[in-house]
Amino acid sequence: MKKILILTALTAIAAASSMQPAYAQSSVTHTALVEHRDLDLHTEAGARTLKLRVWRAVVDVCGTTSEFDIAGKNDIRQCRRDTLATASAQADLAIAGVSRDQPVRVASIRD
Repeated sequence: MKKILILTALTAIAAASSMQPAYAQSSVTHTALVEHRDLDLHTEAGARTLKLRVWRAVVDVCGTTSEFDIAGKNDIRQCRRDTLATASAQADLAIAGVSRDQPVRVASIRD
């Protein structure tokens, strides 16, 4: 009888430790730094190159999914939209000369 109680208690502890409340879902932050010191941001080619680097970083931090995972594809698209909006604003500041010495930080939070 004692073994059954111990086994039941261990099973309950294991089950409780594996469950997470909805508000405590883990999210992973993916981050990339886009350097642009090597670019002449006063030129159209330099600005275009920076924006291309930012886009590549956005694709990298948001990841990919299977062609058959519709919900996952939608999550990736939303991640890319949100992340690109934030990163593009930083890139525009760099192009304007406001934050020339700082790399563009591309970060997304995904579940």
